[in-house]
Amino acid sequence: MTLQTTRRFALAMCGAALAMSIATPVLAQDAYPSKPVTLVVSYAAGGGTDAIARVFAARLEKALGGRVIVENRPGAAANIGTEVAAAADPDGYTLLIGNQGPMAVNPHIFKLKADPETALDPIAMIADASLVVVVGPRLEVNTLGELVEAAKSRELVYGSAGNASASHLGALLLGQTAGIKVKHVPYKGAGPAVNDLVGGHIDFMVTTIPSAIGLIESGTLKALAVTGEKRFDSLPDVPTAIEAGVSGYTASAWYGLVGPKGMPAEVKSKLEAATSETLGDAEFVEKLKKDGAVPSSMGPQAFSDFMAKERARWGGVVKAADIKVE
Repeated sequence: MTLQTTRRFALAMCGAALAMSIATPVLAQDAYPSKPVTLVVSYAAGGGTDAIARVFAARLEKALGGRVIVENRPGAAANIGTEVAAAADPDGYTLLIGNQGPMAVNPHIFKLKADPETALDPIAMIADASLVVVVGPRLEVNTLGELVEAAKSRELVYGSAGNASASHLGALLLGQTAGIKVKHVPYKGAGPAVNDLVGGHIDFMVTTIPSAIGLIESGTLKALAVTGEKRFDSLPDVPTAIEAGVSGYTASAWYGLVGPKGMPAEVKSKLEAATSETLGDAEFVEKLKKDGAVPSSMGPQAFSDFMAKERARWGGVVKAADIKVE
């Protein structure tokens, strides 16, 4: 081989290598998702957020055409899971189920390592769900009115899925609306709190329906009221809180899909489209209803605007309660 031929061959190989280096990212980008997507849940397994996340993940897999793995990262009032998602590479392979606790309430209470408003990108809202007021064997009451009266005569203790969780806020708002003072015990998720309620270590909870419905149906827990504007289909004999005598009291838990700030536009668009397809699936909607939830139709901008309003709303509740978390 002559020197000139050798040089031509070397140049050709360099050109081929350069072409491959340019083409490979494009191919990888087009193939999203080319590996499993991790869906972070900031609460323990067994709670309402976990239940919604697992139903959503199973259906999202079909829409995306790739595996979706739910990873529970509870602790620090859901700040740990939120920080994990915010610190992840913005490539669409680490996502977060966000709800009002870490998204809208925690910024009013904690000094956060990552502010959700600036560190996370909203993709779509998934669902909105009523809560349920339940009591365990420790408290012998049969109605929400009796619960309120009991709280006026002695200190009652309630559990929650964690500081600033939907269950914490729901009970806090109940206390403010009914004019009662109750003691709060936070847990690392609704599951552990419900276990202690069953064990008689706390008096009551305002919790997500998925975390308690099995125990309600078995008679282990007693449901006093649901917190939505309408009764829940699977608990038709349980009144709303307003029907039960606490005028003006409504509360809910909402769930949305967010990811690290800076995700490629095409990845966000694919995730939004896959979420929209999931929310239009009749089987998925039916599963949501069984969990006391209704699907949402909010895209990125509408979801972002909604969260801004929620942050302002719950900020007022936190200020009125003078919540301080060490």
